[in-house]
Amino acid sequence: MKSLKAQLHALADPEEELDVLESRHPGGDKANFQHHLDRIGLFPLMPTKLEIFQINMGKMCNQVCKHCHVDAGPDRKEIMTRDTMKLCLDVIQKESSLNCVDLTGGAPEMNPDFRWFVTEIRACRPDIKIIVRCNLTIILANPKFNDLPEFFRENQVEVVSSLPYFSAMKTDAQRGDGVFEKSISALKLLNQVGYGKEGTGLVLNLVYNPSGAFLPGSQHELEMEFKKKLLDKFAVEFNSLFAITNIPISRFLEYLLRSDNFENYMEKLLAAFNPMAALGVMCRNTISIGWDGYLYDCDFNQMLDLKVNVSNSIHLANWDSSALADRSIVINNHCFGCTAGAGSSCGGATS
Repeated sequence: MKSLKAQLHALADPEEELDVLESRHPGGDKANFQHHLDRIGLFPLMPTKLEIFQINMGKMCNQVCKHCHVDAGPDRKEIMTRDTMKLCLDVIQKESSLNCVDLTGGAPEMNPDFRWFVTEIRACRPDIKIIVRCNLTIILANPKFNDLPEFFRENQVEVVSSLPYFSAMKTDAQRGDGVFEKSISALKLLNQVGYGKEGTGLVLNLVYNPSGAFLPGSQHELEMEFKKKLLDKFAVEFNSLFAITNIPISRFLEYLLRSDNFENYMEKLLAAFNPMAALGVMCRNTISIGWDGYLYDCDFNQMLDLKVNVSNSIHLANWDSSALADRSIVINNHCFGCTAGAGSSCGGATS
């Protein structure tokens, strides 16, 4: 087995990450994800109906969060081009089963064609849900982003934002000094234009994920606590809270290895495997689009460079609805993160 130093050095390579997930997983062969799916009759894991188009608009971000599975930051240069966005629009127009376009990053707003893309999606599919995963601080990062709340409102965009906790200490420890204060200011700006307010139809959802090597608590109880604390202390309102399990890849995997928590965390995921959560994993109704147009079953697979299992349709330029509908979903041991406890998806608990 490689030394910890060698493993950490190799984490920039997705193949090495997969090697860590497989070689250091506790429990041997019977503790792999395929075995668990086979045991409940779900292997091979197949898609249901394609409903969500999740698009990574680039890895550039104004923050460097410790838990980020995208390894995003200000120094990342990967960015989706307008030509690739046009390929996305072609699919969005012709796939009538799609009911949601989920824009993520990095900070998707930092893509120079972000606003063009949002308005084009809204023009070609007026009724489709558009989600933007906004890190909140981007709204205050530069004057050119200050009007994002108004832009979101004009285009009826649903805003989903990460807020690790309702206090500065825990939030800043995970996302950087001063992030909590800026996040609260941004939330107030969103509230001012109607987001999170009852009766406006402007949806503002928050995302909670644990700051350490443990699973999230009850999503319902966390939501109630967040709503009370944010309203009482900061007069901030929001619609729903999504509790998401940290997936053991990228920066979080590095943290697990550095803190000697990897085996313990994987054991927790394994022990909490929930067959009902496995039925509802997000990869079954979602296609994840990389910044360069390649196709993945989910954005976690995207970060591990595990492209869809369709030989002639792994890129938007060769989109094949039938082949994608008949594919088997690519899995590995990081998938235990989506099936632990109440389950975890980009929309929170699944069971």
